[in-house]
Amino acid sequence: MGKTVFVNRYFFPDHSATSQLLTDLAFALARDSESIHIVTSRQRYDDANARLAAFETTGGVTVHRVWTSTFGRHNLIGRAVDYATFYLSAAWRLFFVLRRDDVVVAKTDPPLISVVAVSVAWLRGAVLVNWLQDVFPEVGEVMGVRAVRVVAPVLRALRNLSLRSATHNVVLGERMAVMVERQNVARSAISVIHNWSDGDAIYPIVHNENALRIDWGLNGKFVVGYSGNMGRVHEFSTLLDAAQRLVGETNIVFLFIGSGAQRASIENEARQRGLANIIFKPYQPRERLAQSLTVADIQVISLRPELEGLIVPSKFYGIAAAGRATLYIGDPSGEIPNILAAHRCGFSARVGDVEAVVRSIISLAHDHTACETMGRNARVVFDQCYTQKMAFDSWRQVLHGPAVESFA
Repeated sequence: MGKTVFVNRYFFPDHSATSQLLTDLAFALARDSESIHIVTSRQRYDDANARLAAFETTGGVTVHRVWTSTFGRHNLIGRAVDYATFYLSAAWRLFFVLRRDDVVVAKTDPPLISVVAVSVAWLRGAVLVNWLQDVFPEVGEVMGVRAVRVVAPVLRALRNLSLRSATHNVVLGERMAVMVERQNVARSAISVIHNWSDGDAIYPIVHNENALRIDWGLNGKFVVGYSGNMGRVHEFSTLLDAAQRLVGETNIVFLFIGSGAQRASIENEARQRGLANIIFKPYQPRERLAQSLTVADIQVISLRPELEGLIVPSKFYGIAAAGRATLYIGDPSGEIPNILAAHRCGFSARVGDVEAVVRSIISLAHDHTACETMGRNARVVFDQCYTQKMAFDSWRQVLHGPAVESFA
């Protein structure tokens, strides 16, 4: 087998979620003395105008950064143009980078980059592996993107062609695996490899040793945290209603850390309702992630129920590494809720079931022993199932397994 070439719109030093995961894996494979290349953009997720180096070697990885337009994420037409220019530039670069017996791993940013990758792989005699972080165009349809709905049948046909043409498809959970299998993809060509967190960098920190908790004046409080992207796939009305119900519980505080498409509306709603028990903080540097995740006593994950099987919230793995309980708001039969129930490391509640959310928060706020036990259970299941080493070993099996090597 030749080299492995990953394609994703963002890579180190960008710190978006898909970029961090790709960076972790690429650097780990490079440490094995493998030849690892990345085809990516010159932008950062939160800065479309960034101009990263067009070519460099970092961490033993060869990085090819291609030109794209820079309209950014805030305008739908501009975003579509950014996608289109990345497709073209990435295809051109892949054509010259790929050789016979190489493996190209296509992620899902931008959507349908696998269609580009499979076309070039076929021309160059390379092998395609898909790494699905979500299932598109179904996500776009659920989110009500009109332009996606109009052409969804065509997009789905192209997507399915790339799935069936790949030697392997890596998905994030069992429900996503079922979704892909329903597209007439052989189950033997699908592997579940969960996303991960760095259990050495993120670890449980007791409250009186957490500098952020002290700096933010949260000692003596029971903190319900939400950390990460506040995007359109997440549901926040239930949590805001719960905060309003608990506004008289002066020992309970709700802490939102991060940004995203819904942050401004969440802040505005909290302000209009006079919810003084809600605090907002910006994203914290990656090196302080252990502190920011352990500021809270319980961390919240939310996902619109109709997106189960299309997306798996990756923030769970950091929460588990931090040794904190999880409150999941969404489909109680979903991927993460099943883990919470099986390992007794959190609660789940349906969207709109404010009573269940309030009941869960109060029960742990009044029983610190139970809260700490759930947190310990979370770290145990993390160490048993979701470490970087386990994920990287699974990826090595995919990239060097018979399904890939027989084609390479």
